[in-house]
Amino acid sequence: MDDGPTAELAGEEPKVSYESHETPSVVIVGGGVVQQTPEDLVAKAIAPVKREFLLPPPIRPCSKDSNDVASDATKSAPSNLLKEKKSKRQLKRERLQEKKSVLHLCPEVARSGDPSTCRYNDKCRFSHDIEAFKDQKPADLEGDCPFLNNEGPCPYGLTCRFSGTHKDGLPAEAFNGQKKSPEMNGLNKDVQKLLWKNNMKFPKADAQLKLLGLLGHMKSVQAKLSEEEEGDRTTPNRSIAADENGGCEVAGDTNIKMDHSPQPPEEDDCAGGTFASDELRPPKKAKSSVDENHSRNELDNGIGKLKKDIEKSCSQNETGSTADCIPAETDGSLKSHPREKKLIDFREKLYLAPLTTVGNLPFRRVCKVLGADVTCGEMAMCTNLLQGQASEWALLRRHSSEDLFGVQICGAYPDTVTRTVELIDQECTVDFIDINMGCPIDIVVNKGAGSALLMKPMRMKSVVQAASAIVDRPITVKVRTGYFEGRNRIDSLIENIGQWGASAVTIHGRSRQQRYSKLADWEYIYQCTRKAPDALQVLGNGDVFSYLDWNTHKSDCPELSTCMIARGALIKPWIFTEIKEQRHWDISSGERLNIMKDYVRFGLDHWGSDAKGVETTRHFLLEWLSYTFRYIPVGLLDVIPQRLNWRPPSYFGRDDLETLMASESASDWVRISEMLLGKVPAGFTFAPKHKSNAYDRAENG
Repeated sequence: MDDGPTAELAGEEPKVSYESHETPSVVIVGGGVVQQTPEDLVAKAIAPVKREFLLPPPIRPCSKDSNDVASDATKSAPSNLLKEKKSKRQLKRERLQEKKSVLHLCPEVARSGDPSTCRYNDKCRFSHDIEAFKDQKPADLEGDCPFLNNEGPCPYGLTCRFSGTHKDGLPAEAFNGQKKSPEMNGLNKDVQKLLWKNNMKFPKADAQLKLLGLLGHMKSVQAKLSEEEEGDRTTPNRSIAADENGGCEVAGDTNIKMDHSPQPPEEDDCAGGTFASDELRPPKKAKSSVDENHSRNELDNGIGKLKKDIEKSCSQNETGSTADCIPAETDGSLKSHPREKKLIDFREKLYLAPLTTVGNLPFRRVCKVLGADVTCGEMAMCTNLLQGQASEWALLRRHSSEDLFGVQICGAYPDTVTRTVELIDQECTVDFIDINMGCPIDIVVNKGAGSALLMKPMRMKSVVQAASAIVDRPITVKVRTGYFEGRNRIDSLIENIGQWGASAVTIHGRSRQQRYSKLADWEYIYQCTRKAPDALQVLGNGDVFSYLDWNTHKSDCPELSTCMIARGALIKPWIFTEIKEQRHWDISSGERLNIMKDYVRFGLDHWGSDAKGVETTRHFLLEWLSYTFRYIPVGLLDVIPQRLNWRPPSYFGRDDLETLMASESASDWVRISEMLLGKVPAGFTFAPKHKSNAYDRAENG
């Protein structure tokens, strides 16, 4: 169903039949009113909303901005959705001033209600003035504390925005005996310190890299990277936001230092898996004993020595065993790992794609309630994980309700990816590890990761081989059709991907160059699926927005294991329910609001119920609302189901709340957040990180 022309000229008839009415619709085009049939509108990728729900042409005063996102207290101020950029020094100064504020109460004092419980006493950098805090604390929010059912007091104590609902009479010591958190995969402090000091050992990864002849290269690259990091201390941290369909977009500060302007990667790699055209890689050296050019006799003579080195390396690992580290194959290639893999059957399962920024743990919990079978964490950068960055490790968090859960990592080289895989295998509870080889954004591609790997098949081979050989968890891969539009190449690699050790591959039906300018090429996904070996499961990804889309892809290509759902879940997370129940859910505005209430409850449970946790929950709720407004209720359409590339005309809903939810104004999204989380703080502003190609406006994402 997703094959077709561009979003602007979607003129081909879809493969599925649509329920349609013949009543002409009135559409506002260029300030005029034009009557067109639903079929004409669909041909132009305009949503055929019923005539009685269409709005008249808007009258927009030139001097007034309708997209002001400030609260009621700041609506009279000039509209400026984009926050002023501040230097690191200024941000640090503001944080220090905030900590000195009486509103920044010491956590220990907040929990116990007694200033004497803080072990730092007068040297504590937080306030201990409980009375001053109570005088300035905002009013409590409506509802109960999300930690009310825990076996102990709320961990946020007096700072909780629901403190009025706390149970009295519980001793402070009860906090230590509260119920175990349902979240897993937290970063151990001892491990974090080892990562900070670069003292973490990776015996399995190092042994495998040595067998592949990549360990020497790794040490040289790490030394050079360390030198460059010293010179890049002032480089702003990367900020990545959710893009459509589970990719990523750069957000925030775009002044990130790059060695070169965006350039496509080299077409070919050097033979034997060494890396070419990369400024971070050392010059070519003589290849190791596993060089493809060596004869079989020379290789066999070197295997004994390699095994001894591997045994020595593995003996440093207290938890591992030597047998786990020695590959069974001795012919210079890694055809398979000796241990039997824990296979996952993705067939017919509803897979929620890894969605950067919006695909956080509370959102995944919402999707699980609505019927998702498989969930995957947000894309995490390998280099940041190996540096022990807490913010990156937070992307690996898992809730106990996620019964089939994986994490997605992104790296440029076999060394970083393999070490990250070993680290995750040791420290986290996951069912599979997905390697992103399809991320299209420049900041990732320019470093040789993401879609850049599609142009380097030998490096892809090294990454998948090394990673899959050291863990018994399934290794999956996510790719795009190719780097350049019109030059697809996954069909030529699909057989090799299975031989390298991957258990499954997800194909996003667009190239890196396309981004999201056209509909996904499902015919090409089918072509690749039919070429894949039986042991390799193939998942399709792109433009799945209804159960009819799902049924069409499954019937057109029975060999396809399942479809990954990304934008469809962002815009309407109840798509999982629709697919399982095989119906179009004409969901009411009240039911949609209840889903948002669940998200807020999950968010407070995850980020905290204090002021900071409330505003973090609000921020991510607003990011999600920047997608949900694109949903058009089933009862308002002349043709169903809605398609992802349809542009909605101006319309109103069946009630005031439905009309509010359909607004593309960020100020209305803030109003919805205030219905769930109370009034926004004074001076509050919001600008969505992601700006869709289909809804790109200068003022409002």
